[in-house]
Amino acid sequence: MALALTLGRRGLGRTWPNPAVGAVVVKNGIILGRGWTQPGGRPHAEIEALRRAGGAARGATLYVTLEPCSHYGKSPPCADTLVAAEIARVVSALEDPNPEVAGRGHARLRAAGIAVDIGTGADEAGRDHCGHIRRVRDGRPCVTLKLAVSADGKVGAAGRRPLAITGEPARERVHLMRAQSDAIMVGIGTALADDPMLTCRLPGMAKRSPVRIVLDSTLRVRLGSRLVRSAPEVPVWVVAGGQASETAKEALLRAGVVVLQAADRDGRIDLPAALKLIAARGITRLMVEGGPTLAAAFVAGDLVDEAVLFHSAKIAGDDGIDALDGLPLTALTQSPRLPRARGESVGADRYEVFARG
Repeated sequence: MALALTLGRRGLGRTWPNPAVGAVVVKNGIILGRGWTQPGGRPHAEIEALRRAGGAARGATLYVTLEPCSHYGKSPPCADTLVAAEIARVVSALEDPNPEVAGRGHARLRAAGIAVDIGTGADEAGRDHCGHIRRVRDGRPCVTLKLAVSADGKVGAAGRRPLAITGEPARERVHLMRAQSDAIMVGIGTALADDPMLTCRLPGMAKRSPVRIVLDSTLRVRLGSRLVRSAPEVPVWVVAGGQASETAKEALLRAGVVVLQAADRDGRIDLPAALKLIAARGITRLMVEGGPTLAAAFVAGDLVDEAVLFHSAKIAGDDGIDALDGLPLTALTQSPRLPRARGESVGADRYEVFARG
């Protein structure tokens, strides 16, 4: 199962709206086939593992990180394929919460005489499949909030000037996080101040860049910004409020930007509604990377599933920008909703993970 989980992570950020599943076919202690969900969500991991195992899969055990599907979608049910391959046993980490599956895959396997064990690696699989589970159960993506914080709790210099807080190893870790996310989100303040690209810049991984999303209530994002200019190569979605001008919207659409609207009664962006809107378009794993106003809104709204804090020994100064606008950092680091899960050093910096239990 540990191998299946590792294989499944190869698909993180590339399989949405489908979950990134891993599967391994084993017989007499020998690995016969390995598989993981392919880009775009198909073929499924089980099918890939069976294809590699071939006829040797007869009488073998399949380890899989999520219940095999039991319904017809764009491909036949994996449960039926496992029955046809004469698999003897299936060890499944989790039951799929998708109402179209929800135990039916396991039931179909048992009805065909296949032994089914559930729960091995369940905690780790739950973390890996957080996006799929959250989208199915709550209609929103699994949200990871990333902050790079100076020793005095700041994320930028005075006047919203950018500040290189962490070193290169930490920045490389952030780019890996981007590659494993379906989408990355920033507020319009960050988009205007930093003119970011928000792509994955690890060598050879440019194609793993996530959808870039900007929350921009009145559509102030500049047409000449790097985000807008690169929209034809890497998707850009802008979420507007209720008072955005049609002229600005049409200009963005002509530039290849997708414009969505999620407004509250006052015309401002309704954050929970925005999350449901992007989930409806298939996003399961969302990385929130800036800035302080947006981060504080996610924390205050109890919309963070995992927070990753990169800590630097650098000092920004009293006039630097606080990590959470209007909130102390302890609102995150001491939240009973997000207990500390783990931490380690990354070069000269360190990072901590706080995760919803």
